[in-house]
Amino acid sequence: MRSHLLNDTTAEHYRRSVTEGVERVAAKLATTDRPFTGITVDALAPRIDGIDLDQPLHDTTAVLDELEDVYLRDAVYFHHPRYLAHLNCPVVIPAVLGEAVLSAVNSSLDTWDQSAGGTLIERKLIDWTARRIGLGPAADGVFTSGGTQSNLQALLLAREEAKADDLARLRVFASEASHFSVKKSAKLLGLGPDAVVVVPVDHDKRMRTVALAHELERCAEAGLVPMAVVATAGTTDFGSIDPLPEIAELCAQYGTWMHVDAAYGCGLLASLRHRDRIDGIERADSVTVDYHKSFFQPVSSSAVLVRDAATLRHATYHAEYLNPRRMVTERIPNQVDKSLQTTRRFDALKLWMTLRVMGADGIGQLFDEVCDLAAEGWKLLAADPRYDVVVAPSLSTLVFRYIPAAVTDPAEIDRANLHARKALFASGDAVVAGTKVGGRHYLKFTLLNPETTASDIAAVLDLIAGHAEQYLGESLDRAC
Repeated sequence: MRSHLLNDTTAEHYRRSVTEGVERVAAKLATTDRPFTGITVDALAPRIDGIDLDQPLHDTTAVLDELEDVYLRDAVYFHHPRYLAHLNCPVVIPAVLGEAVLSAVNSSLDTWDQSAGGTLIERKLIDWTARRIGLGPAADGVFTSGGTQSNLQALLLAREEAKADDLARLRVFASEASHFSVKKSAKLLGLGPDAVVVVPVDHDKRMRTVALAHELERCAEAGLVPMAVVATAGTTDFGSIDPLPEIAELCAQYGTWMHVDAAYGCGLLASLRHRDRIDGIERADSVTVDYHKSFFQPVSSSAVLVRDAATLRHATYHAEYLNPRRMVTERIPNQVDKSLQTTRRFDALKLWMTLRVMGADGIGQLFDEVCDLAAEGWKLLAADPRYDVVVAPSLSTLVFRYIPAAVTDPAEIDRANLHARKALFASGDAVVAGTKVGGRHYLKFTLLNPETTASDIAAVLDLIAGHAEQYLGESLDRAC
């Protein structure tokens, strides 16, 4: 069994195995003509259930053949131009190369003596991102597993900086379109069920600053502590960007920590033409960025950035066997001193490879393309009488609803839209997402693939309408 350990004696075995795997994936990518096969849980589950994990195949080719049957054939392929559903981007080749390198070397980014150069590369990328945001010379941060963890750590720091003697008095303010991880983080941090104050949004799905000001004042009058305001730069449902400069002013007025959840909108940090859409982000106390959303990186690749490096001490614990206190005075850089995680992958290498091969302008150009595509898609939807579109895009998301020509019960329209989404997924021709707006079911395009065209959008809209019309026709037949 030692022949399977990666070391100096098995380098050629490693080369052959990985090459064979890469060739399988490359062949699949080259021949995939739709984002999904439409396979059902009931059809796929028996194949996987039938595999006896206690009986290995002892052959890489045989295992890859099996993997083709249980995974590669029916995977959802985000690289396809008609995958339009969630915040999943196609990935760039330099980042995939970085993934291969970091998996093989297997550095752990918790301490210097496990990562060396990896530690410095990650710190360099944090500094680069902080400069792009404009956080100032005292800024710092750390890579995380994703936006949820980044938001959790930011709110942990905000809680500690609030210095409240009673957690029940703490309040966090976030818009009704903010990410669910805000409420989840509040619960994990021991805050009360009323800790998150939901602030209404305007017609463009941006936080209403007048309402925020009212809630902050009400909080102060009640003797409560405004722990943090979470502004969103790219909401999951709408891609909307809260008015960051106005929110920053209110946070300064009330002495409140300002966190910007830019997990989605961070692509604008590299934008060549739309950077001004997140003006005001430089005034944040902390910022979440997800490179695996809008920097075209493989999952996972995220970070939390802070204006004041000293605040990261709230996540610092020392263990004699890992990062004893003496290492601080010895100036030995241990990333675990900043992180909620201990063992942690060298995910920063993917972004490093991307920047060194493509450059930031290359990333920004790709993100600008999908933002421009969303503007084209908005025009298509606004001109199409079959659809009601909610809001003009700030980034690359479109939320819309099929509306039949004949007046129909709103609940029946809900069912038609739900059916259209499910039927489209089952066909495998395209994948779209869904959400609720005003209690009604809507569909959603999250456009993150520069290879997607306006023609793709138009074709998928026709498919959706066809499925919805078929459902309504069958529903009418049943009623008769």
